Amino acid sequence: MAAAKLEYIWLDGYTPEPNLRSKTKIWNNDGDEVPAPEALPAWSFDGSSTEQAEGHSSDCLLKPVRVVPDPDRLDAYLVMCEVLAADGSVHPSNTRGGWEDDKDMWFGFEQEYVLSKGGQPLGFPNSGFPGPQGPYYCAVGAGNVDGRDIVEEHLDLCLEAGLQVTGINAEVMLGQWEYQLFGEGAKRAADDAWLARYLLYRTAEKYGVKVEIHPKPVLGDWNGSGMHTNFSNTFIREEGGEEGMKALLDKFAPVHDEHIAVYGSCNDMRLTGLHETQAIDKFSYAVSDRGASIRIPVGTVQDGWKGYLEDRRPASNADPYRVVQRICQTVNG
Repeated sequence: MAAAKLEYIWLDGYTPEPNLRSKTKIWNNDGDEVPAPEALPAWSFDGSSTEQAEGHSSDCLLKPVRVVPDPDRLDAYLVMCEVLAADGSVHPSNTRGGWEDDKDMWFGFEQEYVLSKGGQPLGFPNSGFPGPQGPYYCAVGAGNVDGRDIVEEHLDLCLEAGLQVTGINAEVMLGQWEYQLFGEGAKRAADDAWLARYLLYRTAEKYGVKVEIHPKPVLGDWNGSGMHTNFSNTFIREEGGEEGMKALLDKFAPVHDEHIAVYGSCNDMRLTGLHETQAIDKFSYAVSDRGASIRIPVGTVQDGWKGYLEDRRPASNADPYRVVQRICQTVNG
C-alpha cells in the first residue's frame, strides 16, 4: 500500500462569508486512481477554532464530497468536504448541504480577484495611483500587468487537477485578474469553484502575495471585482426562443433582493450603476449589456435565443454554493 496525502478542505463558520480551511490526513491508497469521495473516511476537527462549535462540545465532522489530484504535491489529493455536526446532521454553516442538487444546470464562473502586497494591488506605486484605467484590460508588458507568474502557475495547477478552467485574463484595474471555470451540475460546479480558489490562495502564499476578493478593493474610479455567473439548463441550451427566455428572465425580478442577499457582502460598493454594473436596488436584463443585472450574450440571441445567460450581480467574495442554489431556485420556481 502507498501512503497518500489527503488535503481535507472545508468552509468555516465566519460571516458574512466563510474562509477556507484545510488539514492533511495520511491515508493508505490501494490503487493509482483518484479515490471516490465515499471511499474516504469522515474526519473530525475542532469547531471551536473555526466559529462552528462551542469549546465544551467542539467536535465537527468533515464529509468528503469531491476529490481531485493535488498537482502541487506528490501522492496527494484535494478533498472538498461538507461540515456535519457531531451527530451527522448538516451543520448550520454548511451551505452545500440541505438542498437538492440540480445536475441539469450548468454554471460558468468568472472569478475576478486582485493580487496585493503591502496593502495595495501589485503594480500600484508606493504612494498615489497608477494611470487611469484603460490600458490594463487583457494587457501585456511591464507597467500594464503585474503578477502574471502567479496567474500562470495557478492556471497550470487547476488544469492538472482536472478543474475545467476555460480561460484567464488581466482585468480592467492594474493588479486585477480573472479566471473562468465551467462545471456541469450545481454542486459540482460550486465544488470546483471553491477548489480553484483554494489553489489560488495556496499559490499566492508561496510568493508572499495576498489574494483580495473584496468587491471594491480600491475606492474611487476603479472597477470592482465580481464573480459573474453564467448559467443554463436544457431549456436555455436547446429550446430557448425569445418569448420563453424573456419569460424565464422575468422570474428574476420579484426575487432580486433574495439574490442580492446571498451574492456577497459589501456588494453595494460595487453595484453602483457605474463601472459595468447595474445599481444594486434595480433589476434589468438586456442583450450584450454589461450594465444590466443579467446579460443576454449576443451569441445566445444569434443562435435563436439558445445558449446561456450571465448573472452579473454576484460579488467576487460570494459563496458559490449559495449563488448556484439561489439561481436554481429561481429558474425552477
